[in-house]
Amino acid sequence: MSFDSLLMMSAVVLILPLISFILIIFNQKRLGRGAGWLGLTSLTVTLVLSCIIAYNKLFVYPAEPMLQWKFDWFSLGNSAIKLGIGVDNLTAIMLIVVCLISTLVHLFSTEYMRDDKRYPRFYAYLSLFVFSMLGIVLANNFLNMYIFWELVGISSYLLIGFWYEKDSAANASKKAFIANRVGDFGFLIGILICFFTFGTLMYDDIYAQIGLGNLPFDSGTVLTVLGICLFMGAIGKSAQFPLHVWLPDAMEGPTPVSALIHAATMVAAGVYLTARIFPILSADALVFVAYTGAITAFLAATIAITQNDFKKVLAYSTISQLGYMIMGIGAGAWSLGFFHLVTHAWFKACLFLTAGSVIHAMHISMHHANNHTLDPQDIRNMGGLRKTMPITYITFLISTLAISGVPLTSGFLSKDGILAGTLAFGNLSGHWFIPIAGFTAAFMTAFYMFRLTIVSFHGEARTDIASHAKENKFPIVFPLIVLAALSFWFVYSPNPLNADAGWFLDRVQTPASVVPAEYQFDFMVPLAPNSIDGHHAGNIFQEEMHHQHTPAMILSLLIAGCAILLAFVVYQWKKIDADKVANAIKPLYNLSYNKWYIDEIYDKTAIGGTVLFSKAISWFDTYIVDGIVNGAAKLTRMVGAFIGHFDNIIIDGIINGIAKLVGALGQMGRKMQTGRVQTYIALSIIGLMALIFFVV
Repeated sequence: MSFDSLLMMSAVVLILPLISFILIIFNQKRLGRGAGWLGLTSLTVTLVLSCIIAYNKLFVYPAEPMLQWKFDWFSLGNSAIKLGIGVDNLTAIMLIVVCLISTLVHLFSTEYMRDDKRYPRFYAYLSLFVFSMLGIVLANNFLNMYIFWELVGISSYLLIGFWYEKDSAANASKKAFIANRVGDFGFLIGILICFFTFGTLMYDDIYAQIGLGNLPFDSGTVLTVLGICLFMGAIGKSAQFPLHVWLPDAMEGPTPVSALIHAATMVAAGVYLTARIFPILSADALVFVAYTGAITAFLAATIAITQNDFKKVLAYSTISQLGYMIMGIGAGAWSLGFFHLVTHAWFKACLFLTAGSVIHAMHISMHHANNHTLDPQDIRNMGGLRKTMPITYITFLISTLAISGVPLTSGFLSKDGILAGTLAFGNLSGHWFIPIAGFTAAFMTAFYMFRLTIVSFHGEARTDIASHAKENKFPIVFPLIVLAALSFWFVYSPNPLNADAGWFLDRVQTPASVVPAEYQFDFMVPLAPNSIDGHHAGNIFQEEMHHQHTPAMILSLLIAGCAILLAFVVYQWKKIDADKVANAIKPLYNLSYNKWYIDEIYDKTAIGGTVLFSKAISWFDTYIVDGIVNGAAKLTRMVGAFIGHFDNIIIDGIINGIAKLVGALGQMGRKMQTGRVQTYIALSIIGLMALIFFVV
């Protein structure tokens, strides 16, 4: 297949979900339940085309750079603003991830959302989201990406707040939208730095100019600022600390939304962005990225341990795993961080859809029992579900093994690679917090995921609702089986212990750095003093990571094994009383259960400060601005009254007085005008005599 054909097919892949959205949103009543099948059909076609594109790019043209189509949108000064689409190996893999999960979620939702009164609107919003996400993936420039980046924010706002009649859902959608805008502002600043420095926003043009030494303001420091600003978009979209607080609340949306947006696609956009900008991240920017990911992975894992809401545990697990991906990219293990994005997409989507399967079954059981007092998402109301929902249980267990990094799963390959990268990074740079946080988070991940599995599925049912829950129908169960199958190692590598031997990493290699050595991997420059392009230093890192592979694998296996064993000791065999342990460490337990009080801190600082500032502005407006305006009005009225009185009394008085005087004189003069000649002669004589008297 020719390059032009692949690009044309990519354009069709992008447009199909948009057509689906338009058809559904304007024909909701007419389509009814047909909206679901229309959306599913369009996504199925999109998936087939994406598979064709991915096969050709990854196996027919694997060594080709980005295949792209560009066109001039408009000119700004001497620069032409270009848009277009592009397909490289990164894009091809992401197309499969987005389209496959979207298709399975569409199928899942045909049953899960069957009785919802806004069923067609739900599918319209899903199609809009898929269109927006595919736009990010197919973008070959930062402007395209930013446009679709904001469209993803809008569609996620609509989906999170889909049940807007609930205050919690409405508030969650607003929280997600606002938190993402904070990160997107930094992203926009980074895009503007790119444009005013390089005069273009195309990926390849920017990388080429940096490779020639054309740095922002001729400064490596500003290059670091550029990288961090662009990464700010990922901090918001991929729920990294400190903007991670929106993701757990977003579980208020329907569970298929959680699987689509908050497990595999939308939150992966930030990781995808970080992978895209990796070639221009300086050493200091990489350290910043690595620490952000490490803190996020550790913090979220400590919170997930104590949560009792099924979806909340998975939400904090998602945040922690996203931190893993970001940490891997920041530590220099670029391809393995992206590898974990792909593997995590399958097993986390499976976990969320499994949660949806459980919640759906619990809801049906509650309806039949006419008991609506229990929370169907609280794991303390479950138990024994592996007997009544065997397929759901098996798929959940497979995904749990994968996220815990157990051998023979895809999660083992990607997580161990990241951990090896963190060890290499710590050994070469001295930043040992990165691997410590990574291994600690790995221990907690295995523990809280098996806690969730044991409490929800093992033992006996704790409520009548759980005991009567039944396995769901084909549209719900089939996606679980597909995603669970993708969580095994053989999909990516024939060697279950080494991802390097597989097709995936062979086709998604770390891009050769275009940044001069003094700016990227500078902690390795002393080891490669003759390096002038950073490639040698990067090779040293790859060699060190290879040496750390076996120690990282052994250590991660021991850690995961101990965590799983501890979970069974506490929750399966009950050799340790979890409640007693929680009471013994009550302050730490409360810190974890209350999510480190970060939401409360934001309420008192950012939110409280904003409210206080708005009140201060309101007071200033009411009493100062309005006071000045009202005072000026009163003064104007007083001056106007004074002028009115002055005009009435003084001006009008003088004028009226003169008029009266003239009138009086006229009255006097009129009496002299008698019309008699004798009178006039007498007056003339008197006047003449007076004149003579006056002169003499």
